[in-house]
Amino acid sequence: MFKEILLASDGSAHAIRAAKTAVQLAGEQKLGKITVLYAVDGAVSKSDILSEGDPKARERRRKERLKETEDVLQQNQVDYQVRIIKGDPGPSIVKFANDNHYDVVVIGSRGLNGLQEMVLGSVSHKVAKRAACPVMIVK
Repeated sequence: MFKEILLASDGSAHAIRAAKTAVQLAGEQKLGKITVLYAVDGAVSKSDILSEGDPKARERRRKERLKETEDVLQQNQVDYQVRIIKGDPGPSIVKFANDNHYDVVVIGSRGLNGLQEMVLGSVSHKVAKRAACPVMIVK
């Protein structure tokens, strides 16, 4: 069982499946703690600013993207917290994981940004290559 689990999430279907896997890793006794990390890249941030001028509305919209992920964690009564950071998702997730010494990173195999994935390589691949702890990629 893992005690400190980092769940990288963008609200995609793969991220929801990753949340369900993170719940299983947390264990039946609910001893594991999950940190849900949403890394907002420049393109998403720009889109959010253009569509939502108000910073509070932007924050609400970002939290809405994680609603299904939070629902999975709440339904399973898992101890969790949500962190939203800015930056290129791959390097940002790796830095966060390495700086905070997680036991495992759980991440979906694909996210919401298919073009970026095709051109630059997948975020999950970058995290798996550079994170200091084990990484579980969920299809």
